Amino acid sequence: MRRISMVLLGMVMVVGMVGSALAAEAIKIGALFAVTGPAAFLGEPEKNTLELMVKELNAKGGIKGTPVEVIIYDTTGDATKAVQLANKLIKDDKVVAIIGPSTTGETMAVKPVTEKEQIPLVSCAAGIKITEPVNPWTFKTPANDQVAGEKILNYAEKLGQKKLALLTVSDGFGASGREQLKNLAALKGFTIVADETYGPKDTDMTAQLTKIRGAGADAIICWGTNPGPAVVTRNVKQLGITTPLYMSHGVASKKYIELAGAEAAEGVMLPAGKLAVFDKIKATDPQAKLLADYDAAYRKAYGTEASTFGGYAYDGLLLIVEGATKAGTTPAQLRGGIEQASKLVGVSGVFTMSATDHNGLDLSAFEMVKIVKGDWAIAQ
Repeated sequence: MRRISMVLLGMVMVVGMVGSALAAEAIKIGALFAVTGPAAFLGEPEKNTLELMVKELNAKGGIKGTPVEVIIYDTTGDATKAVQLANKLIKDDKVVAIIGPSTTGETMAVKPVTEKEQIPLVSCAAGIKITEPVNPWTFKTPANDQVAGEKILNYAEKLGQKKLALLTVSDGFGASGREQLKNLAALKGFTIVADETYGPKDTDMTAQLTKIRGAGADAIICWGTNPGPAVVTRNVKQLGITTPLYMSHGVASKKYIELAGAEAAEGVMLPAGKLAVFDKIKATDPQAKLLADYDAAYRKAYGTEASTFGGYAYDGLLLIVEGATKAGTTPAQLRGGIEQASKLVGVSGVFTMSATDHNGLDLSAFEMVKIVKGDWAIAQ
């Protein structure tokens, strides 16, 4: 009898151990970031942020007591590679959701894969075409480029700048921004007096800027991501152009100021997430504490300030955790839960998703900022 009791006890212990192991099986989340390559200024802080957040999340018990495992792949900013890695995450790694990619072009390439496989994709890119028209499986954390463009034009209108010159990069982000700016300008009564483009790898834009100088613009809007906008900024300075210069939210990090040079960048204006000026916004702002805490944690972990781009990954995980908490951890449950997010305070803004809005941000996501002595200031 004693021997049987011991065997039964052993079986109970084994079953208990298996049960515990199953209970602790991690929720796998994939991520696709341009950690190296031309878009590394986006992907590196995204990777750092996600790793930091997952570590903190698991230290607090994960999602409802279940740990989270994040699998991050470097796309190098290449759309073809991003598609291959998305398939790997879904078919080999068995992830329940993917955060990223870092750029609009990569995201548009990956979307058909995640939509076909019915895996939630929370992009870290800004192009409006990512979420419009809405697809049930695709979300994104940066505010739409249409929102950023409207923020610029509202500010330009306040200053009486009605004649605009556009200088946009010829990639997915630039093409989308150019389209939105032209549409908004027509709606708001602006006149486009110059419409120039440049290539992602171009290293001199003096030809385009020389044309713009003769067009009689009240303001220049450059739309792109580094290094191109930094080149444009230096060229404007070199040519002695004094026309006010706006940049898109695609350069809202100190890296842009570093690449352009503080002297050349002085006075440049752009719409930026509140993280850039978190120490200058009102203490009553719903994002104020979260932004200060995020910056402090990032500085402690990596020895440098947090960036808006890292914030996109922060919000990606935030939405997934919200979705899992609301609805469950299967891909379908996550998708439904993310769509239910309401007044969710993140780095990029306060998210309210719906079946018809998979970005969930409005004009309040941005502050108009101005570069003053190598730092951000709130534009008055």
